[in-house]
Amino acid sequence: MHFIVHCVDHDDALPVRLANYEAHKAYLAQATVKTLVSGPLTADDGETMKGSCFLLEANSKAEVMAFHQNDPFYHAGVWRAVSIHPFLKRVDNRA
Repeated sequence: MHFIVHCVDHDDALPVRLANYEAHKAYLAQATVKTLVSGPLTADDGETMKGSCFLLEANSKAEVMAFHQNDPFYHAGVWRAVSIHPFLKRVDNRA
């Protein structure tokens, strides 16, 4: 099953995000949930990180929630709002 995880940072979270960025990347690299696509959401300048978006493959929403709650960004309090939704992929134009 596929899931979209959409996370919006607290307004003042950029320093905390940057301080935990390496731990976050290491966590994603070893996670049991399969990350298909992930990356930061940005401000309109296209550079300033202000959130996260993931397309994950997992057996259940509970598995995705456990994955999310073990993320270093979660423990550091980076995200203000998080939504997790099952996703039915209809089109995938990646090569």
